[in-house]
Amino acid sequence: MTSTEITYIVIGAMAGGFINGLAGFGTSLFALGFFLTIMPPAQAVAITVVISVVSGVQGLWIVRNSIAKNPRRLARFLLPALAGIPIGVASLKQIDVSVLKLLIAFFLILYGGFFSLRRTLPKIDRPTPVIDCTVGFFSGIFGGAASLSGALPTMWCSMRAWPRYETRAVLQPFNVTVLALTAAMLAWNGVYHRQTLIYICVALPTAIICAQVGIYVFKRLDDALFRRLLIGVCFVSGSVMLLRELL
Repeated sequence: MTSTEITYIVIGAMAGGFINGLAGFGTSLFALGFFLTIMPPAQAVAITVVISVVSGVQGLWIVRNSIAKNPRRLARFLLPALAGIPIGVASLKQIDVSVLKLLIAFFLILYGGFFSLRRTLPKIDRPTPVIDCTVGFFSGIFGGAASLSGALPTMWCSMRAWPRYETRAVLQPFNVTVLALTAAMLAWNGVYHRQTLIYICVALPTAIICAQVGIYVFKRLDDALFRRLLIGVCFVSGSVMLLRELL
């Protein structure tokens, strides 16, 4: 392993771990670009998924009480997503994944840009079980088809008038579960060979430490600022995804 490889892996793990600790998602957005510079896409995704899950498990601990208080809310998102993942995987041969990514990137940019410019954010506080299930189901499809399971829940949850711990109690376990299933499928396909495991051993300690830094910052945000953060991440995520697909 060269010093250049180590540098890119450590920087990617730092960025991915921090944003996961801060927002509860977004590891691939900030880490994948660094990893793709020095390794093939399948290997980069395999490493990103592992550090996403490990970083996410740390975040689960700080929202454990919020999850326990309202497990039905999480189930409305997560159970339909589990049903949607196989549909997404099965649709890989019928859809153009690049076009799907461009469409989602467009909506992320439109949504993030629009609400970033508004002084007041929407505050949907009534129960919406049907919409929650629908968002979860299509997120599972997008996750299975293009590893984009986090886009719809992030947009929808940032519109809800939930405290930041309750919002994270949906996003964090949702993403950890979907990505853990993705890691299991990658392992089944033999992606985690010796070199990949070595890269993971380099990336994990850095990602774990930086996730703790992100969690520290998260605890000091107020609810309104956290919602703004989610919207901002949507805009950045869409922009990065658009550039990656076009270039």
